This record gives sequence, C-alpha cells and structure tokens, in this order.
Amino acid sequence: MSEAPHGAPIKTPAQLIAAVIAGFAVPIIIIVLLAVYVDNSTRTGAGTDSLSEAEVTSRIHPIAQVEIRDANAPRVYKSGEEVYKAVCSACHASGAAGAPKFTNTADWAPRIAQGFDTLWHTALSGKGAMPPRGGTSPDDYSDFEIARAVIYMANNSGASFPEPAQPAAGAAAASGAGAASGAAAASDAGAAQAAAAMAAMASVPQTPAPAAAGAQSADASQAGKALYQSVCQACHAAGVLNAPKFGDKEAWAPRLKDSMDTVYNYALHGKGAMPPKGGSNASDADVKAAVDYMVSAVK
Repeated sequence: MSEAPHGAPIKTPAQLIAAVIAGFAVPIIIIVLLAVYVDNSTRTGAGTDSLSEAEVTSRIHPIAQVEIRDANAPRVYKSGEEVYKAVCSACHASGAAGAPKFTNTADWAPRIAQGFDTLWHTALSGKGAMPPRGGTSPDDYSDFEIARAVIYMANNSGASFPEPAQPAAGAAAASGAGAASGAAAASDAGAAQAAAAMAAMASVPQTPAPAAAGAQSADASQAGKALYQSVCQACHAAGVLNAPKFGDKEAWAPRLKDSMDTVYNYALHGKGAMPPKGGSNASDADVKAAVDYMVSAVK
C-alpha cells in the first residue's frame, strides 16, 4: 500500500527568503513589544526614595516641639475617644499591667458594678500600676475629660453611663460636685506622697558594702530596725506606692501567704515600684533583717 508523497512547505526561493526574514523579525517584534509594555509601569527600587523631600523632612524633623496656647481662648474639651486614644490605650488596648482590656466585658463587669464615681475617682487618683490621671496633669486633660474617657471605655465594655455635663465657660475643669473635689484632693495627696517617697529613696545614704561577703551584722534585730528607719520607712511608713504599711496586718496578709524566701526575694531584687534593696546597697543579711523587723510588727 503506497503513501502519498509529502511536499516541502517552501517550494520557491521567494518563500525561503520570507521564512528567513519572518524567523528574525517575529522574535524581534515580540521583544520590542514586551519592552514597551514593561517600560510603561513605574518601578521604584529599594532606597531610591531616600532623598525625596518627604523622607528628608521626616529625618530632620525635631523630636521636641513647643506648643503655644492662648490662655484667654475658650477651652475645647477632648472627647472620651480622643483621650482614650491619646492616653488610656497604652495599657487598656492590650490589657497591659493588669488594666481592664477595652471592650472586654469580663474585665470591666466588676469595675462597672462599683459605679461611675468609683471608676472616676480611681482614674483621678491612680490604682496599682496606673498612675494618677494616667500619668497626665490637669493642664493636659481636665477632670471632665478624664470622666469622658472613663465613660467611653466603660460604655464600650457593657456600661450605660450618661455623658457628664460640660463645665460652664470660665469654670474649673472639674465638676463642682463634692466627689470630684475629693477625688482631685486625693489625687494631689497621692502624687505628693509618691513624689516624697521617690525623693526619699533617691536620697538614701549609700553605705559601703561589707568587706567580707556574707558577713552578718552583730545584732541582726538592731540592724533590721536601723535599715527600716533609714530606707524602708520612706514608703512603708505611710503605705505609699502600694507598699504594705508598717504594722498593717491586712496589707501584709496576702504577702505573708508566700514563703519568707519569696518575701526576701522581693526585698532583695525589687517588685513593682520598689527598687532592689529599697534603693540602698545594704548587705543581703541586713535587708532580710529589715524584712523580719517589719514582719514581726504584724504578728
């Protein structure tokens, strides 16, 4: 059985020349078209914008700024959301340092149950790791603005507190209610106590460490009392900075649930606002003796 002969696609010299030209021209045309297509899009290489005006301005922008306020201008109060974002969100957004997390109803429920006045007083005077007014001053945010922030956080976490009345023009930023005055006074007193305690710790006399490592005082009891009077009482005498007050059994009770080794460890290495060894360089033995002296006062 015979098959039909196959014919070559190029039969004439003209077809051969056309095929050769097409073999060169078609790839070149495709490459040119791809180059034009790619070149139409703008591309920025890494680091090519480092000398742009915006980048240079951001690098030379001063860190500190001076804000000039017109003392006679009417005050524009911040909303609760604005105060929250500027101050409170640092801890409450993530629940850091034991702060009730924003919109977490479980965290806020027991606090909301205490009522707005208690929450407001806590915000003004501070509690635990939270400083008075969230670390701001009355010049930064008024009591009224702090109240707005408290209500904003509480109402977004299950409460339904009404918006506080805005102070009249020319009036003090805080409400004229007695609770507000008491809260402000407590805030000032707490801040003054804290400042005094920090100053006392800063001025603790630094006695040279004993030459012999681990050497014990001749009279441990007297050494503990002396260290308490010269260092520890800066906070423990008045119970400032959340220090358990000397002789206050109720304040010491939760701490004495731990072993004495744990209590010694807190005193030696610091805890919360208390620096290691109360900011002194007393020997470990004397620090433990001071702890024993304070503990003996509540037993």
